[in-house]
Amino acid sequence: MGIAAAFLDGGYVEKVLHYDHNEPKIDFEKLVHVMVKPDELLRAYYYHCLPYQSNPPTEDERQRYAARHRFTTALSFLPRFEVRLGQLAYRGMDTEGKRIFQQKRVDCMVGVDMALLAAKGKVTSVAVFTGDSDIIPALEAVKREGVLVTLWHGSFSPNTRPSRELFEIADERKELTAEIVESILLTKRR
Repeated sequence: MGIAAAFLDGGYVEKVLHYDHNEPKIDFEKLVHVMVKPDELLRAYYYHCLPYQSNPPTEDERQRYAARHRFTTALSFLPRFEVRLGQLAYRGMDTEGKRIFQQKRVDCMVGVDMALLAAKGKVTSVAVFTGDSDIIPALEAVKREGVLVTLWHGSFSPNTRPSRELFEIADERKELTAEIVESILLTKRR
């Protein structure tokens, strides 16, 4: 049995839960333990951005921001969890008049955290839940350090398909299936 770290791209996890599983409420503590099994969890890292708020924010923006803030705060209280927040940048409007936003710093934070743990010999494996090819250089560096990389991903539907390059570079690949989701559903805590 080794020591593992779990890395979750919050935006991608949300997409997978939405498109592949009809938005269930899951227990993230259970999820990360499933992700690193049979290894011992050193730490889990959750990356996301708080929703955009205009100045002054609309009531909808305030509510979405408050809900995400409550969620990330709750995650930060879970044992061995770290929450890393990037920034959401407004990039204008698309041709249909919808606002365009872009996550900033998230992929870089994932890469830095993974590479540091691997280079310092703190982990023997990493489990990464993402579909984004931007972290490939970090995964390559981690693999050069002799760390096993398991990619967790959604289905191969157009909305949740992981990057082909990312899929190829991982040592192992695991899809978040309906059976796994069923086993990690959130139950009321006392």
